[in-house]
Amino acid sequence: MTAESPSITPVEPKLPDPRLMAAIVASALFMQNLDGTVVATALPAMSRSLGEDPLVMGVAITSYLVALTVFIPLSGWVADRFGAKQVFLVAIGTFTLASALCGMAGGLAEMVAARVLQGLGGAMMVPVGRLLLLRRVRREELLSVTTWLTMPALIGPLLGPPLGGLLTDLISWRAVFWINVPVGMIGMVLVWRIIPPLPASLPPPPDIRGLALTGAALACTMFAFETLGRGLVPAHLAEGGVLAAIVLTVWAIRHCLKTPHPALDFRLLAIPSFRVPNIAGTVFRVGAGATPFLIPLTLQLGFGASAAESGLISFASALGAFAMKPMAKFALRRFGFRNVLIWNAVLAALCIALCGAFRPGWPMAAIFTVLLISGLCRSLQFTAMNTLAYADVPQEKLSAATSLYSTAQQLPQALGVAVASAVLQISVALAGREGVALPDFTAGFLVAAALAMVAGPLAAGLPRDAGEGIVSGGGARKR
Repeated sequence: MTAESPSITPVEPKLPDPRLMAAIVASALFMQNLDGTVVATALPAMSRSLGEDPLVMGVAITSYLVALTVFIPLSGWVADRFGAKQVFLVAIGTFTLASALCGMAGGLAEMVAARVLQGLGGAMMVPVGRLLLLRRVRREELLSVTTWLTMPALIGPLLGPPLGGLLTDLISWRAVFWINVPVGMIGMVLVWRIIPPLPASLPPPPDIRGLALTGAALACTMFAFETLGRGLVPAHLAEGGVLAAIVLTVWAIRHCLKTPHPALDFRLLAIPSFRVPNIAGTVFRVGAGATPFLIPLTLQLGFGASAAESGLISFASALGAFAMKPMAKFALRRFGFRNVLIWNAVLAALCIALCGAFRPGWPMAAIFTVLLISGLCRSLQFTAMNTLAYADVPQEKLSAATSLYSTAQQLPQALGVAVASAVLQISVALAGREGVALPDFTAGFLVAAALAMVAGPLAAGLPRDAGEGIVSGGGARKR
């Protein structure tokens, strides 16, 4: 450029509306949430088709969730190294392919293998999609973007139970997996055309030892929950799994605390607004994660309802969750994050416990109402935790924060299914019955409610002004 030439200031391209980007990224959450609810509804039919016990078929859910949890810690590093948009596209493609393979499975082993591949795709899909948004929004936009991100995703569980029941009764349980294929293809096109890329960087080498330790600890934890006291493997193997899980978990935490760039950065838990959604949220999600597994089984095995009837009733929880999203901002502004997380956890736990009282003599309208209120409470709790978690995390720590928080979101869902399934089998064994009955489901709901209730006191550790500025629109994200 010559001295006479005017200087030209480069103009950054205008970014799409954050709400539009959130809605597109939510296509990934839509698939994941749709998948979870339709599989639970189709589980009895799957067990009959594949010749497996319905309680053992719970592994079709937990194998996916375990794979999801094991691979999530790597997602932040992969996104930084290869570019979040590129990784997000590959993840959606992997999830879509695995869904098609699930629909073609001819036995439990094939189903588990396909679900593990699906978990690998999901592990990169959801946290990386969230990272694409978090690096584009300001602090005061967090609640709005979180709402737009989760509302389309809630359509999945809203449609999941009735759609899963109808597809299972009218076509086959295999159709509940095939439905992800067109959704995934549309999502990939929208991401490719509209979402702007984030530049790749050269992050430090991945913490291979930390990834191995955390993965082994998570796998042993799930093995212990799936087998302890259930007679699926010799007792000494189940007990060895418990011991291995404890040792590996302590080892992994100690390693991650000493490593400059760990697989999971537990040092972020020093931030109160990040610590409480992780710790209290983990306990709450175990209890909440048991209910989508227990409700369809209660209605189909306990009440004798068909898959379609079960789906039409149990979708009330998702309807309540969807309805809460527009009201969440008012509730958080009126009562504050701390009060909502304490008292709403108690109310949600009471709703879960009330599900244990369901009997065939109950009017379906009453069951629907309980599930609707339960969905409202769970949705408000999740919205508050998901919004608060990233409010005070510095930009340079967002990749690490998404990896840790996504792990804390996904592991409890697998634990919830495993705990519920274990409680059912233990209750059956203690009663000397050959099959599951309504009192066994009551025990499962009560255990789930007790776990969700613990989240209330844990949330009391939040400062009273936690989240200030998020719902009122003030402040800026820490840099």
